[in-house]
Amino acid sequence: MFTQQVDENIELALVQPSFAALYVDLAKDNYDYLEQWLAWPPHNKVEADFKGFVEQCLTEYATGKSMVCGVFYQGDLVGTAGFNSINHDLKKAELGYWLGASMQGHGIITKVNKHLINIAFNELGMDKVQLCAAEHNLPSRAVAQRLGMTLEGIITNAENLNGRIVDHAIYGLLKEQR
Repeated sequence: MFTQQVDENIELALVQPSFAALYVDLAKDNYDYLEQWLAWPPHNKVEADFKGFVEQCLTEYATGKSMVCGVFYQGDLVGTAGFNSINHDLKKAELGYWLGASMQGHGIITKVNKHLINIAFNELGMDKVQLCAAEHNLPSRAVAQRLGMTLEGIITNAENLNGRIVDHAIYGLLKEQR
């Protein structure tokens, strides 16, 4: 199993089936918040749903298409982070993450994403890391800015978030910009 220590309090662990029950508990306490910015919450309510998610993630990891990790803070699962997609032809990886509402504002996701960017450039051989956030998701956009990413543009009608069409702000960081 893949695990990496981000700092003394934060650890990343490749998702695994045993995380499913933990995700049920974490998501249950955060559905209202998560549904604002993510499409999956209405479709993932029970352990079997999260096991299916984990199985899909592990299949994509095995084929080099993505890498999804549980984010642990002081031993507790507090969210997910990783690469939603890894495109070896374009040498580009796309960051994706979510964190329980009570754990936001402590720098966890910024530290995790800095760690992931290092993995992308130094271990995966990527030339670009990208982050897409709903245009009005100001906390996620602030993460991209803290990471030194450049706003590349706004894509209109980019996603249907549970019946609400949102635009995406696209941020990028090139290896040589670091």
